[in-house]
Amino acid sequence: PIVKQTDANFRIKTKSGGFIKYYGYVSANTTGFRTEDIDSIVLKNAFSIQNLNTFQNLNWKDNIGSGWKINTGISFSTNKDDINNESQNAQNEKVTTINPAYSYKNFTLNNTAKYAQARLVLEKKLFGISAVRFGTDYFYSNEKTTYTLNNGTKFNQQIKDNIIAAFAETDIYVTNNLAAKVGTRLEHSEIINKWNIAPRISLAYKVGINSQASFAYGIFYQNPERKYLPGLASLNYSKANHYIFQYTKQTRDITFRTEIFYKKYDKLYKTATDMNGRELAANNNGYGDAKGIELFWRDKKTIKNVDYWFSYSYLDTKRDFLNYPSAIQPSFAATHTAAFVFKRFVLPIKTGFNLSYNFATGRPYYRIAKD
Repeated sequence: PIVKQTDANFRIKTKSGGFIKYYGYVSANTTGFRTEDIDSIVLKNAFSIQNLNTFQNLNWKDNIGSGWKINTGISFSTNKDDINNESQNAQNEKVTTINPAYSYKNFTLNNTAKYAQARLVLEKKLFGISAVRFGTDYFYSNEKTTYTLNNGTKFNQQIKDNIIAAFAETDIYVTNNLAAKVGTRLEHSEIINKWNIAPRISLAYKVGINSQASFAYGIFYQNPERKYLPGLASLNYSKANHYIFQYTKQTRDITFRTEIFYKKYDKLYKTATDMNGRELAANNNGYGDAKGIELFWRDKKTIKNVDYWFSYSYLDTKRDFLNYPSAIQPSFAATHTAAFVFKRFVLPIKTGFNLSYNFATGRPYYRIAKD
């Protein structure tokens, strides 16, 4: 592989105490390799990719008077992949044949993607340390793909979306021990031509010295993934309702945190296969839920010169989405996961010894027959 990259950044402090920051980079790389062809004892399979990736980000954060603050930024990125795959002989020369078992291995795939985001947030201090903030988001994405077969046949696809959003939220300190964050978000996606509104609220209560209990509720939406577009039918956002309760006790040497959650999923994407064998989103009839508990304990006091922590997660989830025949546990979900880390410091010789252990129960596997 050959990799070339350059980046630049600057930071300017304004007269009113704010900052203007920029970061950007350009990266180019070429990678290629040959392997023995799995379908032949004399041919090779040659793969190569040329990639060009850029990213630019500019932010401005400042005080604009009368208790108002502004936080705004814009970013733009591009990505270009030129992929070439071909069958080759012992002399590394391209082999062209009409045999369908080999001809499909000679192809090129060119993908160009452009992304942009802009955000503006205004914040105003209210009484005490309470505050209100509101703003707007804009997301732009444009992905073009051209797949060319060995015989010159081309398949073109373009997925373009413009997402606009407006949001508002407020931090309210009701008492010295009780705080609330209330907000909502309004969003529109061009690719599915639909609106959504997502209210969210969280409450935090100080229950004792160094202890806090909190509850959060929110609605979240998600567009269909690019690989499922265009869909076989008119699609909507997938939706999730989150209910999360958390308790935390933290001192300089001890940390204990536990979280109980329930998440309900609606309008998940079900998939079907088109005439060309490609899997596309067919409808929003999928559903599911997830519930569980997480625990975390860290102790830097009990054992001298030792810092250890333990975490555990229990997850009970089922979903009926994609090509699943019913509501079953997804293949990416493990019911039990745990981790233990132990650090021992030997100060006289300025050395540390670390031990870690991770555990996870097996993930399910399903042989789901395609239609």
